Amino acid sequence: MVDTKVPFEVSDQMREFADRSIDQARKAFDNFMDATENAVSSMEDASSTMHVDSSDMHRQALSFAEQNVNSAFELAQRMFQARDMEELVGLQQEYLHKQMEQSGAQMREMGEKASRAVKDAAKKAGDF
Repeated sequence: MVDTKVPFEVSDQMREFADRSIDQARKAFDNFMDATENAVSSMEDASSTMHVDSSDMHRQALSFAEQNVNSAFELAQRMFQARDMEELVGLQQEYLHKQMEQSGAQMREMGEKASRAVKDAAKKAGDF
């Protein structure tokens, strides 16, 4: 059995390197999200009324993706600061529990939006 309370040492240089790496990855992701949001905005400008519901869902999906990736970055930073395996495992369990709850809420919200979009489309089709 592994003793999870055994402390492990990480040099200050390694911590700084990891922090810089995580910050660089976060900045790269933020740049990617900005470019993606700009692309979505460009598509929306040229879209029809029917596309509005779809665009809203795309934006929501991008927002959820951004939330999930940011949660992963936060976990990475917190895990790197862990003092022992017990804390490390606890952080991971907390993250997984939070992500399961968040994923369920995100799926419900997307399902509701999709249902409303289908109902609106059916209503508009019936109006013609």
